[in-house]
Amino acid sequence: MLQIRDIIWRLLFIGCAAAIQVEITPTQGEISVGESKFFLCEVVGDAKDIDWYAPSGEKILPNRPDIFVSRSDETTSTLTIYHANVDSAGIYKCVAKNGDKEAQATVQVKIFQKITFESAPSPQEFSEGDDAEIVCDVISSPPPTLIWKHKGSKIQFAKDVRFKILDNGHLQIRSIKKTDEGMYNCEARVMARGEIDFRMIKVVVNVLPTIRARQSEVNATADVGSSALLACDADGFPEPTVTWAHNNVVLETGDKYSLNEDGSELVIKDVAKVDEGEYTCIAKNKAGEKAEEVSLNVFVQPKITYLNNQTAAEFDEQVTLTCEASGDPTPTISWSFENRVFAEGQQSLDRNIVVRSHARVSSLTLKNVQFTYAGQYLCTAGNSIGQDDQHMYLEVRYSPKIQGPVATYTWEGNAANISCEVEAHPGASVLWFRDGLQLPSANMTNTKIYNTPTASHLEVTPDSQYEFGSYNCTATNAMGTESKEFLLIQADVPSSPEIQGVEPFSSTAVVVFGEPDSMGGVPIIRYRVEWRLPGQQWTGREYDADDATSRITIAGLKPETTYEVKMSAINGKGESESCPASTFKTEPVLSSAIPPTLAATTLARKGEPSAPKLEVKVQKGGNSLKVNWIKQDDGGSPIMYYLVRYKARHASHWKPEIRIPNASEYVVLSGLDWNTEYEVHVVAVNQQGKSEPGTVSFRTATEPTTVPDAVDGGSGLGTGAIVGILIVVFFLLLVGVDVTCYFLNKCGLLMCIAVNFCGKAGPGAKSKDIEEGKAAFTKDESKEPIVEVRTEEEPVPNQEGGGPTEPNETTPLTEPDGKTVKDDSTKGETEVKNATAEVKTVPSEAPQANGNESKA
Repeated sequence: MLQIRDIIWRLLFIGCAAAIQVEITPTQGEISVGESKFFLCEVVGDAKDIDWYAPSGEKILPNRPDIFVSRSDETTSTLTIYHANVDSAGIYKCVAKNGDKEAQATVQVKIFQKITFESAPSPQEFSEGDDAEIVCDVISSPPPTLIWKHKGSKIQFAKDVRFKILDNGHLQIRSIKKTDEGMYNCEARVMARGEIDFRMIKVVVNVLPTIRARQSEVNATADVGSSALLACDADGFPEPTVTWAHNNVVLETGDKYSLNEDGSELVIKDVAKVDEGEYTCIAKNKAGEKAEEVSLNVFVQPKITYLNNQTAAEFDEQVTLTCEASGDPTPTISWSFENRVFAEGQQSLDRNIVVRSHARVSSLTLKNVQFTYAGQYLCTAGNSIGQDDQHMYLEVRYSPKIQGPVATYTWEGNAANISCEVEAHPGASVLWFRDGLQLPSANMTNTKIYNTPTASHLEVTPDSQYEFGSYNCTATNAMGTESKEFLLIQADVPSSPEIQGVEPFSSTAVVVFGEPDSMGGVPIIRYRVEWRLPGQQWTGREYDADDATSRITIAGLKPETTYEVKMSAINGKGESESCPASTFKTEPVLSSAIPPTLAATTLARKGEPSAPKLEVKVQKGGNSLKVNWIKQDDGGSPIMYYLVRYKARHASHWKPEIRIPNASEYVVLSGLDWNTEYEVHVVAVNQQGKSEPGTVSFRTATEPTTVPDAVDGGSGLGTGAIVGILIVVFFLLLVGVDVTCYFLNKCGLLMCIAVNFCGKAGPGAKSKDIEEGKAAFTKDESKEPIVEVRTEEEPVPNQEGGGPTEPNETTPLTEPDGKTVKDDSTKGETEVKNATAEVKTVPSEAPQANGNESKA
């Protein structure tokens, strides 16, 4: 019985002892640094007090900022750890008490560091060639493992020894290159927790600038308002900024300097000599800076800075002219006087003029000064970029110098001027004397004096022998006096000229003569030539004389006729005696009746004609003109025909040559280009050959810009009337062509009617005659314009009937033996490109001298 009671008490005692139980949830905890976490302490049974104790054993009191304890009811208590740190780690204990009853439980709190990137800036910049260290500072507990990636791939440190992970986890790249630039991945791992995190870091590689001057030296000219351009080109990364400096002063855009947008070009305005020197082009970026020197050479055009007029007296020992000049390069100085140039070290042949130069000064020394040294001297300073010229005047004071012809010729009643030309400085006064008496005087009232700045003229009109003789001119100035005697001599008539020979032709003759041995003191003004048939009266004509006169042509002679010719000379005094007469015989006119052997002998004595003289008259319309020619000497043989050719001045080829009959005196050229200069050549042709061409130039008028209106301001015809007129004209043209074909070629509609209905054979004989009488001037199928030849009246038949007839446009030209003249250039002679030449023939006004002369 006792045993059962003991067992019951023991069970009650055990139950009471187990009445308080403590349990912490969660049973353990891991907290990341900086995180917060709470733990719940639950009590089974009655507990009066529930307390928490820190790892240090201290009771955790309320109101702590980092650890907070709160009891929500009688059986629970909460421990909250805020923003845990490493000091928060340890074993925390929860104790429950109720009187003498106590129960407790513990929980171990572990504090760990999550992966944290303390420093991984982006971007990170480096200079090319540096040993770059890419910063990536990571902390964790346990410490993390770092993996580096570039462009998405893990860096293979074994393959590129330039890459290395340092002890602090940074990535080192030795001698970093521009190609190493890009995005790098710094990845951290904690294997124990399977934790991973990364940071993307942009790496920028800056490249040190490179700079190159476009020109290491720039040349400019000062004081001409010009500008100088200095330029350099810079490369680098990032794009460098360019600045310019001169004498350690940075240049900025302003009145003197101008910079473009990127600073690579510097313009220096209004360059002066002070701008010369070194200019520094500086390129700068994050990687550093580079500089390049550009030299500006400023040249200065020569400028004469000193040159003054000088004064000297004749016979002074010497005078020195000085010329100073500035410029860079140093200019060379020379002197010039009256087309003579003197440079440094040079001197005149007489050693009286010497030039010496030193640096920028040149002196011209004139020794034994003469009055001829007076005048304007030119100093020229020149260097490689220009020159400067300035004049100075040397004044030489000298006594009078009298010049002028000593002898003057005249005759009684004819006024003559005796000229006393005076050179003097200062100016001289001039007096005239005759037999010691000053003129004019009471004894000589027929004298007058005219003075000019450089001469004095004594006009004498002699009326007796007394006025001829010696006259004295005396000039005086402050430097001295000079006198000179002048002679007034009575003039005489000239002596006779000498006929040296006569060159006869059929109707002309050339008299070759020599000047008179004595001119009589005054010039020959005319020559008189007289000729006659022996025993008949003299016929004469006066010809003006000039320095080149030695041949005179007389015209209007008869062929095969003997003449006498004589000459005399005429001056102001009078006419000389005639020279002895010379006899000559004119040549015969060559005709077809002369045998070939005689013709050859005769031709040897003849010559080509002279060039015709041309005159131009513009015709109505403005682009056509009439060219007239005047026949000159025929050379002793009749003119056969004329050859005309023309071309525009700018054209390289002549229009086809036009052959004109000998009786014609003009040609009309039409259809010419407007506002164009033309040349026309006309050549006369006789049996001996061609003359030199007569030439003339002209310009056609400007093409009209308006078309003249019809009468009363407009055409009275309507469109229908015009069409009707055109149809009628076309029909008449067809009829004309058919009639022409009928009579010339025996074809066409009329020929058909005549053969089929009338039975006629057509006008064949007449057609044949027409074919045999074709004109000498024909038309071909070329595109060149046609030359139309017209005669205004029929040629005059030979009055004596003994010679051949005058050729016209249908008569072939013949040689003296009767053969037809053939010209290889006949084809195209009458063709003119883009123009029509109208040739009208007018009979010559001069009658034929002999019936045997042929115009062919």
